[in-house]
Amino acid sequence: MSIFKDKVLLITGGTGSFGNAVLRRFLDSDIKEIRIFSRDEKKQDDMRHALQNPKVKFYIGNVRNRQSVDIAMRGVDYVFSAAALKQVPSCEFFPMEATMTNVVGTNNVLLSAIEHGVKNVVVLSTDKAAYPINAMGISKALMEKVAIAKGRELGQNALTTICCTRYGNVMASRGSVIPLWVEQIEQGYPITITDPGMTRFMMTLDDAVDLVIYAFIHGENGDLFVQKAPAATLEVLAEALRQTYARIDPKYGETEVRVIGTRHGEKLYETLVTREEMAKAIDMGDYYCIPCDTRDLNYDKFFTNGNEEVSKIEDYHSHNTYRLDVEGMKKLLLKLRFIREDLGLQPRSKAKEIRSE
Repeated sequence: MSIFKDKVLLITGGTGSFGNAVLRRFLDSDIKEIRIFSRDEKKQDDMRHALQNPKVKFYIGNVRNRQSVDIAMRGVDYVFSAAALKQVPSCEFFPMEATMTNVVGTNNVLLSAIEHGVKNVVVLSTDKAAYPINAMGISKALMEKVAIAKGRELGQNALTTICCTRYGNVMASRGSVIPLWVEQIEQGYPITITDPGMTRFMMTLDDAVDLVIYAFIHGENGDLFVQKAPAATLEVLAEALRQTYARIDPKYGETEVRVIGTRHGEKLYETLVTREEMAKAIDMGDYYCIPCDTRDLNYDKFFTNGNEEVSKIEDYHSHNTYRLDVEGMKKLLLKLRFIREDLGLQPRSKAKEIRSE
């Protein structure tokens, strides 16, 4: 029997890549009900027809609208908060939209969860929240602060526990570069790389769900969980994709690689844990747990009692984690559903054009 037996799980942003992955994991569990909350009625309709599962319930609403969140929150035991604007370019051009969804919307979810006596809330964040340089990362960083502050206010042994999970690049999640490059390879276009030496963490959606479940089980109020992950340069990733798709047609292995330059708001490498966080991080084996900062607003504590260890510690980032070579990257790519389908290693579960996991 699991902690989720006969419980109700609400997934905000439940029609996105993360929401779908969490849903798939819980469908075969002993959970009583899974609620999908999102504003996209078309994706909900597609999901409803594909699943035909009475365990899954659908709620139309927007996290920006507290009233619609309250309706979905009644009787819920666990919440996975994944609703977000996450595309770097769109958030750059519309930063207030990112703020309204990622910060205000998440705050609505947390307030509603507390009011309705939810047991656990796990909030989804991103490596772009560490030392953020773009609007998406800034909004996610502030979202983390809101969640951690709420956890601090509640304290330990509260009825509701709120914690965060922070991810690196999740391979083939919607809007990621892998599906784009596969499309370019198959259509005979060059693979467009911003910077060959740019590194990104590489993890699968299954890895991401493992972290969510770990946070549900082990999290205390205000905790931030990070999964350790390998990284690869964009050059290695592109070559691994060329060699993988050459198994379908040798010409794909000859696809041109074109360097187009770094996009606005893009980093050379991604930081998952800052050195300030590493100074207090607890190594949990496959994960880091950064416990809540429980200091109060006594300014003397901030300015007279520092931590000398911080200056000796490195961030945990995609340049200093374990680095994948081409062969290692190819093995990881074979964990992706749509790539296994393209190679004929398993039957198709979605249309060929749908390349997100």
